[in-house]
Amino acid sequence: MSLDLRYPALSDLKAACKRRVPWFVWEYLDSATGTESVKPRNRAALDAVLFQPAVLRGAITPDLQTQFLGQDYAMPVGIAPIGMSGLIWPGAEAALAQMAQTTRLPYCLSTVATRLPEEIGPIAGDMGWFQLYPPKDPKIRADILTRARNAGFRTLVLTVDLPGPSRRERQLRAQLAIPPKLTPSMLWQIAQCPSWALGTLRHGQPRLRLMEAYLKLDGNAPSTAHPGYLLRAAPDWDYVQAVRALWDGPLVIKGVIEPQDALRLRDTGADAIWVSNHGGRQFDGAPAALHALPRIRAAIGPDMPLIFDGGVESGLDVLRALALGADFTMLGRGWHYALGALGPQGAQHLAQILRDDLASNMIQMGLTQPKKAHLQLWTHGPAPEI
Repeated sequence: MSLDLRYPALSDLKAACKRRVPWFVWEYLDSATGTESVKPRNRAALDAVLFQPAVLRGAITPDLQTQFLGQDYAMPVGIAPIGMSGLIWPGAEAALAQMAQTTRLPYCLSTVATRLPEEIGPIAGDMGWFQLYPPKDPKIRADILTRARNAGFRTLVLTVDLPGPSRRERQLRAQLAIPPKLTPSMLWQIAQCPSWALGTLRHGQPRLRLMEAYLKLDGNAPSTAHPGYLLRAAPDWDYVQAVRALWDGPLVIKGVIEPQDALRLRDTGADAIWVSNHGGRQFDGAPAALHALPRIRAAIGPDMPLIFDGGVESGLDVLRALALGADFTMLGRGWHYALGALGPQGAQHLAQILRDDLASNMIQMGLTQPKKAHLQLWTHGPAPEI
């Protein structure tokens, strides 16, 4: 049976992932913080964006090719950074970097990945982006940026929406430590997931290798107090300027939902703004990221590049974000649901799902290019009552 018949949508991959990874891994991947109200808020905001279908337009041939920050991509979709990616699926960083290079999508490696930038940069090649959680020590900051640049990463993403750790209660209940401290319960969970277990044996225990080069721990730190958190600063505007001075390539600032912040970041030298509420993993009281997007676009004008993430699950969601002002979209959890479901093949399959869904919906809307989605926008008001 073909993958399209067994897993026609991301929701099918998500369900398979939940069955194939240990429960403590699932809780890390799928959880947010607090009551997790941001996740359904993101979903409701996307569902409220409606388009006018087009008729009598003749044959439509969608062109998904997208240029962003001086690079050509196969479609306006990329792979957002997720920390401890290799915990979710063994070898995740290398698998996603390879898929990104093959399919011509950007792959953003997290500072708190389980593999080093020197390992992943050559695999991602010209599709590689590097995400920086801001270290407190200027020497560590400079060293990490030098290593990322030497490893071949051309675009830097500075995440600014983590002034401190969040509770992430589901992770605490799952007793997840970094690196994982195996309990009898965890061993039982692992025994029920043989593919994950065997893969982990091949790739080794998931560790935050880059951060451990700067700080040694005893292995008992909870997932909300791992080396990345202990080394991390609460960045301010001077910090952004310092990073700008150190990085000579494109600089993206991630985690922005306030228009005035976007304006000031543009004037500080950012090359792109990444509109995001961190998937609800940091602040349960945040608005839907999509609600912030048109406000930021209106404030900064038409020329400043904008990236969006916040619950994107389909090609139609990509078009919704583009219609409200984004130039590019990112998924984080989605690629890892796909890896958990099918391994590296799952990531390739998700790329095909998104590509096909983009093209299918563009034909329904009479569009030849994704960036023209705003031309068919019907409404982006409150989600209708059901």
